Amino acid sequence: MSQIEKKQLQLGYIPLLDCIALLWAKERGYFEEMGLDVTLVKEASWASLRDRLAFGILDAAHCLSAMLPAAAIGEDQIGIPLKTPLVLSKNRAYISLSQKLCYELSIQNADNAQENSAKLVKYLEQEQSIALAHVFHHSIHHYCLREWLALSHLDLAKAIQLKTLPPPYMLDALASASIDGFCVGEPWNTQGEIEGYSQIVASSRDIIPEVADKVLAVTEEWAAHHPNTVIALTAAILKAQQELETLSNLEPVWQILINFNIVRFQCSKSVHVKSYHALEQIIRHLVVGQAAPCSEDMLWLFGQMQKWHDLTIETTALNELSQRCIDQNSFEKAMQHVQSNTG
Repeated sequence: MSQIEKKQLQLGYIPLLDCIALLWAKERGYFEEMGLDVTLVKEASWASLRDRLAFGILDAAHCLSAMLPAAAIGEDQIGIPLKTPLVLSKNRAYISLSQKLCYELSIQNADNAQENSAKLVKYLEQEQSIALAHVFHHSIHHYCLREWLALSHLDLAKAIQLKTLPPPYMLDALASASIDGFCVGEPWNTQGEIEGYSQIVASSRDIIPEVADKVLAVTEEWAAHHPNTVIALTAAILKAQQELETLSNLEPVWQILINFNIVRFQCSKSVHVKSYHALEQIIRHLVVGQAAPCSEDMLWLFGQMQKWHDLTIETTALNELSQRCIDQNSFEKAMQHVQSNTG
């Protein structure tokens, strides 16, 4: 590989299951193999992560996919373009409601996403007040909540006000009755069920297409000045992703999630066994060979922005904007490096 322009990197993340490839690449020494000295930086919220990435405090970050199209058109109020060479997870969000609300709505385990949506909409039409939260204004979680409600009532889905909370704060807000439900990635939904606060009522996979959820992101300018560094960083994380898919024993991975305070509840092969294995399967299938970024995902996200944020974007500009959000070349070179050094 050509000479790396910058070796010491600050790599931001939010404590979620789908940051695991970053943590595993660090644990296994894959960054060092690529000549990189990476410091993992836990961020308090998606807003702080975005701002610190945009203004150069972070070199790269575990990022919400929808932040990229928002940045491309300045809808994020910053207007510093971002791009991604690697998908970290695809459509892995869940909607959870408080167990109290689920009881009041007579929600059953066998109910599907549309049935649960209809029960909640009926409740709201009776002028009952509820508070729902997502992780960020520009996220598949935001769109998933609105599309879920739209299964039963489009106008209500457009009108409802949603709160924004960082993922680790969701359960505290639910426990204090500040909110009644949320859409977030794992392991926070599982923790809510185990601790008796909430119940999963829908998966994003039942509501929206199989689009990128989290991505590895850098600013467009940073990528232009550090092309070989982007390839090296992508290759290290890609190698970690591939190993996580096939690793026979995930207990060391689970321990890392505990050490990084991402899993904060008791869950193992002997306690809460079903939940443990369900989370294991998510770790193995965050991307499953689909880590290449694609413009079609960005087009879908732009469509959601137009649908729910009342934006107007020229159709002729959409393809160019979507292509601008992805770095296919860096992904392909990283993949070639990983394949040539496997075995």
